[in-house]
Amino acid sequence: MKFQCMLKILFTLLRKRRSSAAALAAACGVSERSIHRYLEELIVSGVPIDIIRGRNGGIFLPDTYRLPENFFTKEEYAAAVNALGALYEQLRDTTVGSALDKLLSQQKTDSRNLTLSGNVIVDSGTWGDAYDFSDKLKVSEEAAERCECLDLLYVDRTGSESRRIIEPHLLIYKQNIWYIYAWCRKRNDFRLFKVGRIRSARLTGETFARREIDHAHLPLKFNFADAELVDLRLSVQKKALPDVEEWLGIGNIRIEGEQITAEAALPGGDVLLSKILAFGDGVKVLSPASLAEEVQKSAEKLALLYR
Repeated sequence: MKFQCMLKILFTLLRKRRSSAAALAAACGVSERSIHRYLEELIVSGVPIDIIRGRNGGIFLPDTYRLPENFFTKEEYAAAVNALGALYEQLRDTTVGSALDKLLSQQKTDSRNLTLSGNVIVDSGTWGDAYDFSDKLKVSEEAAERCECLDLLYVDRTGSESRRIIEPHLLIYKQNIWYIYAWCRKRNDFRLFKVGRIRSARLTGETFARREIDHAHLPLKFNFADAELVDLRLSVQKKALPDVEEWLGIGNIRIEGEQITAEAALPGGDVLLSKILAFGDGVKVLSPASLAEEVQKSAEKLALLYR
């Protein structure tokens, strides 16, 4: 009974995305207290259920959540839907209809590719993404396109989590990072939100009037706001050349015989340090000397872990 109720709760939320404890209790034939206990178990198992108290509250499942990709193959999903659909047309059985609704609540669509124009496709996912990031980006795109508010759970760089309602206006892709440029009702101003820092996003159904944006003064240099620029000069090994070219651009590479160097002005800090360390022995910092010293100390600490 318990697991049947938990599955019914999950599929109801997948279909409706919002419900109440009273409605779920009536559907499952249990008490509201039991519903909250089952919800806690679903949350512990990894389902990002969001419970909001008070007016306009309820039990929500983010629009970014889907069942695991390997829950069905596309062929299995299509076969199951077709078979149940045919059976329901003949029998009109409520149990068959309920099973069909559950399957239809989980659309098997590949949302990883975001088409920006007829000739440009950007693969928004990351390696091992499991479509989580891609679904967040897809929901953000839909919200911006339809002028629909998003209810976000957002985690900042300090690890602090906050809930906020935003009005998405633009999606921005810069230095391999996706951002949403949105009016934040909590701050009463435009803000940039990293899609990768969104824990969950839910379409609220509320539309907004698009605000005027001065495209000439968009904060597209935000990556430099928190860090001083470093005049970086690297010695590059041939094996690392393709990756360095993609990182810094071919125009910043100098090849003189067997010597390969790269020069660029970049924001300093931990992000730059981590990027250089990721190349291993493929690059060597020639300047600034302070950064070369940081890389050396970090490499020594890393080596100690394997001794």
